[in-house]
Amino acid sequence: MKKQVTALLSTLVLSTIAFVGTASAHVVVYPLEATQGSYEKFTVRVPTEKDIPTTKVKIEIPKDVEISRFEPKEGWKYELQKDSSGLITSVAWTATDAGLSPTEFGEFNMQGKVGDNAKKIVWKAYQTYKDGSTVAWEGPADADTPASITTVVKGNGVEGDSHVSATNETTSTNEATNNDSNTTLPTTLSIIALVLGIASLILSLRRKKQS
Repeated sequence: MKKQVTALLSTLVLSTIAFVGTASAHVVVYPLEATQGSYEKFTVRVPTEKDIPTTKVKIEIPKDVEISRFEPKEGWKYELQKDSSGLITSVAWTATDAGLSPTEFGEFNMQGKVGDNAKKIVWKAYQTYKDGSTVAWEGPADADTPASITTVVKGNGVEGDSHVSATNETTSTNEATNNDSNTTLPTTLSIIALVLGIASLILSLRRKKQS
């Protein structure tokens, strides 16, 4: 019985680790919150989830934000699409080298102005792998492949405040790292609590049988 309990606990723990890893491996655009009318640096974080490299990443630019600048990234080139008025509607980064291997993630930076009346920015992303397969990150929040969302809050009345912009740019990378930890931790703790509860129930049943 003891061996069975140990085996069951090991299986549950491994399943928990696998679940948490999968749940956090999404294409996400940071920051997760921005201010109306502000100028932001947006960071697109792309993890490779398959056993083959990621070779292309495309982001659709919604009307709630006007993107105008892109940071060069070694080993990648980018291509823009624009509408009839000249506004950028999408950007696609394509690897000029090996791309992102199965153990890697990449970050792609762009800069632009959040709409004065925007409430949220929905980023639809398309991740293409070396074999030509594409994952469309465009679903709702509870989907297996959700679109990343930046919530937009009201500003302080100063449109495009340069001090706010500078602060946001210097902290966006830190926010990206911290937000991954903050969103994953509650899920991890809940699953661990469930595992411990199951283990306690099994041990209780075992004592009853022995008595």
